[in-house]
Amino acid sequence: MPFEPLHLILIALAAVAAGAINALAGGGTLITFPALTAIGVPAVAANVTNTVALSPGYLGATLAQKADILDQRRRLWLLVPAALGGLTGGLLLLNTSEKLFRDLVPFLILLASLLLAIQEPLRHRLVARNERAGRTGQNERWAAVPVFLAAIYGGYFGAGLSVIILAVLGLMLDDSLTRLNALKQAVAFVTNITAATLFLFSGQVVWSAAAVMAVGALIGGVLGGRLAGHIQPSTLRRVVVIIGIAIAVVYFIRG
Repeated sequence: MPFEPLHLILIALAAVAAGAINALAGGGTLITFPALTAIGVPAVAANVTNTVALSPGYLGATLAQKADILDQRRRLWLLVPAALGGLTGGLLLLNTSEKLFRDLVPFLILLASLLLAIQEPLRHRLVARNERAGRTGQNERWAAVPVFLAAIYGGYFGAGLSVIILAVLGLMLDDSLTRLNALKQAVAFVTNITAATLFLFSGQVVWSAAAVMAVGALIGGVLGGRLAGHIQPSTLRRVVVIIGIAIAVVYFIRG
């Protein structure tokens, strides 16, 4: 679909902001998805395009923690339910009518905002649990089910996926937060890239927007990395949560 130059500039700036936000605190989808719908992209196509455009960011985050991921080779089987869940969520999205998805959008954005809001308390709780120790890895095999369910959500919408996965891994696996966070990146990457690969052949990707957003997200990620020492992630996260809730309210009002 053709866009005015102003539209391309808008989604490029949104992608730069999303890339920086993802690098600093997470929640960039809460910026880019509404930007796409604001310029007239249908909701399902906007979600598909957003997933494809921002998927390189997951790869960068995964490579950044490669050492901690490879040190957990025996747990990488969890990438299988992650891939299956991402594929399932993607298929569900492609088979959801435009009207139904638009009706679900405010609820999905509100859910993502709330997930982002509990990220910091969740991390504190996981740290406290690890300090208490006393757990074995005997429940690790059961992690496949909640990882699969989380990945379905990730393939369907994606915003807040990292928070869900970290919560699942923290409940099911006994390990340090650093290692759990690294494994979370790998699971989120596989979930996202599986859904994005499916979407490539769906005919729903708005390629002009995806190209502009991919470049913008890359630039934003670099900027976010450089700003990491100057901006408090918790402060930025609160701002994104407020923006997300406000956007959800707008979608509710618009019906």
